[in-house]
Amino acid sequence: MAAGTEEAALGYEQARDELIEVVRRLEAGGTTLEESLALWERGEELAKVCRRRLEGARARLDAALAAERAAEAAEAGDEDEE
Repeated sequence: MAAGTEEAALGYEQARDELIEVVRRLEAGGTTLEESLALWERGEELAKVCRRRLEGARARLDAALAAERAAEAAEAGDEDEE
């Protein structure tokens, strides 16, 4: 699956849960070097998905707060004109 396709398919919670499982498996040990490297690479991909999802959520929150502040400022401006 391509990285962009995977990011669209994985929600934050799903990526986080899979990342937790990857970390658990790495910490438990008992895997070959190749398996460990594959797990590490998968963990990096999942971490990127989580980071991008969180950045997107932060941007949406910042935009909503900015819109709210702008609406409050406009209301205050309307009250000053009266």
